[in-house]
Amino acid sequence: MKAQSCKPCAEGTYSLGTGVRFDEWDEVPHGFANVATNLEVDDSFGDTVENCTASTWVPLGDYIASNTDECTATLMYAVNLKQSGTVSFEYIYPDSSIVFEFFVQNDQCQPTVEESRWMRTTEKGWEFHSVELSRGNNVLYWRTTAFSVWSKVPKPVLTQLMFKWAEPKICNEELPQAAQLPPSGVKTKCPPCNPGFFKSNSSACEPCPYGSYSNGSGCVRCPAGTEPVLGLEYKWWNVLPPNMETTVLSGINFEYKGMAGWEVAGDYIYTAAGASDNDFMILTLVVPGFSPPQPALEDGDSKEVARITFVFETICSVSCELYFMVGVNSRTNTPVETWTGPKGKQSYTYVVEKNATMSFTWAFQRTPYHEAGRRYTSDVAKLYSVNVTNVLGGVASFCRRCAPEPGGACAPCPPGHALDHATGACQPCPPGTYLRGHPPGSTPTCQPCGPGTHSNQVRSLCYNNCSFSLALPGRTLHYDFSALAATTAFASGPSFTSKGLKYFHHFNVSLCGNRGRKAASCTDNVTDARLPDEGGAGRVVTSHVCQAIVVPSDVVGYRAVVSSQPVSLADRVVGVTTSPTLDGITAPPELFPPANPELPDIIFFYRSSEVTQSCSGGRATTIRLRCDPLLPGTGSLAVPSKCPEGTCDGCAFHLLWATAEGCPRCSAGHFRAIVGACQGGLQRTTYVWREPRLCRGGQRLPPPRVRSCRSTDFWLKVGVSVGTCVAVLLAALAAYFWKKNQKLEYKYSKLVMNAAAKESELPAPDSCAIMEGEDAEDELIFATKKSLLGKIKAFTSKRTPDGFDSVPLKPSSGGTDLEL
Repeated sequence: MKAQSCKPCAEGTYSLGTGVRFDEWDEVPHGFANVATNLEVDDSFGDTVENCTASTWVPLGDYIASNTDECTATLMYAVNLKQSGTVSFEYIYPDSSIVFEFFVQNDQCQPTVEESRWMRTTEKGWEFHSVELSRGNNVLYWRTTAFSVWSKVPKPVLTQLMFKWAEPKICNEELPQAAQLPPSGVKTKCPPCNPGFFKSNSSACEPCPYGSYSNGSGCVRCPAGTEPVLGLEYKWWNVLPPNMETTVLSGINFEYKGMAGWEVAGDYIYTAAGASDNDFMILTLVVPGFSPPQPALEDGDSKEVARITFVFETICSVSCELYFMVGVNSRTNTPVETWTGPKGKQSYTYVVEKNATMSFTWAFQRTPYHEAGRRYTSDVAKLYSVNVTNVLGGVASFCRRCAPEPGGACAPCPPGHALDHATGACQPCPPGTYLRGHPPGSTPTCQPCGPGTHSNQVRSLCYNNCSFSLALPGRTLHYDFSALAATTAFASGPSFTSKGLKYFHHFNVSLCGNRGRKAASCTDNVTDARLPDEGGAGRVVTSHVCQAIVVPSDVVGYRAVVSSQPVSLADRVVGVTTSPTLDGITAPPELFPPANPELPDIIFFYRSSEVTQSCSGGRATTIRLRCDPLLPGTGSLAVPSKCPEGTCDGCAFHLLWATAEGCPRCSAGHFRAIVGACQGGLQRTTYVWREPRLCRGGQRLPPPRVRSCRSTDFWLKVGVSVGTCVAVLLAALAAYFWKKNQKLEYKYSKLVMNAAAKESELPAPDSCAIMEGEDAEDELIFATKKSLLGKIKAFTSKRTPDGFDSVPLKPSSGGTDLEL
């Protein structure tokens, strides 16, 4: 395997190469199908008759024996050959009372000669038989039917497959570490039944009774406080299930042919060769109805009743196509998904939103062109598993907790209530949360609502009530999107032409609505042409955002626009925020460059439960709401220029809605005041919007205001008057200080004269009172509490250490200076 090439085995070892060998028949080996039918039912292996259920081939250790009654027993084995090969087996066929035939059906429908189909009786014990096989899928059939003559019991046919050494044998198994032939008689477990079924005494798979579950080996009662989760799951394909049928539809005249289109092969079911390369190989599964654990709410986040999930693969050398179609109440099947060309093993899920009898159909066409011969018979489609949930009268592979009723049975919780595992009772979801039960089969739990959303009264979904608040630095903006709650439609992306008609991508959008109701709808009136005015209704998809392909009316004629293949892009609101990422959904800012950096876009995030081959988790949609005051009303919707179909990966859709209705409500921060000049003692203040005006509604512009004011001349007069007063005051102060200076000079002169009269003595005071002619203000010099002028004088005069003022006196006679 490391070299990816075939190399000879080492000395002392051996290999079967690309072959497989069966020689242990304690049970029917895995991959074999063993059925018995009544002789009157020709080639209807799935229609088992009760009296023939025990008439199958019986494993007996080293060989397997056929039946000995008048039932038709068929042993089948399917194999896919990468290159041509052979099938070889040994058999004993001693009794001609049994009709024994061996034949092969392959992709080329290679006919076998009549002599090789009907096996010859053996006369000398075990005989060897070999048939060439072609490349591709081959189904081997060993079929026997016995005829009793005069109550004689015929001898059974023994078909034996054994391990033998490859000839010529060039190895020695007796050497050390040499491989040995696998031993015979080792018992292994039988292939299990499909989940929810058990193997009865007749080795047939039967459904488990209600109240029990099974993984395919045996039924087990559900524990107390639980209930079985009903559904249908097929992953073992030993026989075609009774509620499935297969046929071939001619690609030329569209007539059904009496042949099987699909063959079982143990681990999977695959398409047969058919009669022509352009035939449709049809496989249909019919479900009578559904029993969801609780009814789908009209305003719930999902109207899911059930879902079907299947794993498939297509192996094609040309442009083959696999169609998956759904029919309701026996109506015409509607294609919901198509795969072209080879597809690797993958899963697909379809959500059922209506409780009715449903038919699910797989149709495989190797090529749409009719050519002579069959050139592409090796191209096949395979189904590995099919799982349908909530099937009415289905079986269970597991049980879930439930709320018990007084009688002991289980009852679903009311809308908006979740099961409390601790108490086993139903509890309402708290405010701000809603009940969410995805993925299917899981216990519904209360999940918090996303940003910008609220839960409804029954708390079954979250919704946006057309309002939003945005906190910015220094201010808070409030939005009201009520005017955008109505549906708007637009055609976008490049048109494409097919068969002379020009098509457009058509989107219907409902941004928000009353309590989260989805108002946008897209109708398919092409594949289902019944219109409302004709007493019927085409397939309608209702959601927040839906998409369809539209043919303009001026091209197709008298009727309105024709649409087809509507899909839902937004079933429920996830949240509303300015962040580019929410709940795993990303709205890349580079898809729509911002127009105003000061006002961010408001982004609505949605999810859809519909899945595609590339979107196993469903689709997602983002609507970027942008304020544009130049676009009144509903404005315009646009898709990214890089992704003209609205999506770059087929899973996430991005739309830009630019409108003046997307602007925040006006507040005081959106306008400014303009103050006019003072004229005639009056001044006017006018309010205007800031440009560009990025708001609508809300607070209105305040009316102009007029107030009294003073002109410039008045203030000039006031200034001159104040200046004059200050000048007069300064002049008065100067005169006052001049007068004080004169008095001080008088006192000084008097002291000098007294000192001259008596050179060495100070003159004695003449009187303690103020002499006539002296000013009473002289005492300010010796007052303890000085006035303001006294403080100024004291500050400027020289003081002795004992605190008294000293005045130098000099006698006129030139005697010794005295100090007073």
